[in-house]
Amino acid sequence: MGKATYITQDGLNKLKGELEHLMNVERPAISKQIGEAIEKGDISENAEYDAAKDAQGMLEAKIAVLRDKIANARIIDESKIDTDQVQILNKVTIKNKKNNATMVYTIVSEHEADLKSGKISIETPIAKGLIGKKVGDVVDIKVPSGVVAFEIIDISL
Repeated sequence: MGKATYITQDGLNKLKGELEHLMNVERPAISKQIGEAIEKGDISENAEYDAAKDAQGMLEAKIAVLRDKIANARIIDESKIDTDQVQILNKVTIKNKKNNATMVYTIVSEHEADLKSGKISIETPIAKGLIGKKVGDVVDIKVPSGVVAFEIIDISL
């Protein structure tokens, strides 16, 4: 059994939708490919059969991982999130003290992270450094390029 992961209801719905697609669309398609390869005769030297079986193995592994994620998901009660200090699901505005660049990130679970839409995983160094801090705090966070000082400008939902 994997460790519990905290996720929003939307995130859980996406995982369930992906699992349903894999089981109801992808799995039957691969089974059909295997059946067609078997119909072609000797499977001992059939590249199509081998490829389909490999794809089936990878698909089943994906399904197992998704089932584990869903089984260990814990829904975050968004009504209990506040903005006194940084926590998961907060939108945090921070300013890089070195170059005065301002960034806005929403801290989410590992499975919901999407940097393009400004959602960073709670497992990232920046998120870990911000958790528990308040507006006005300056935190030194170790990033790949070194240690950077960030000031927390705003915390919102």
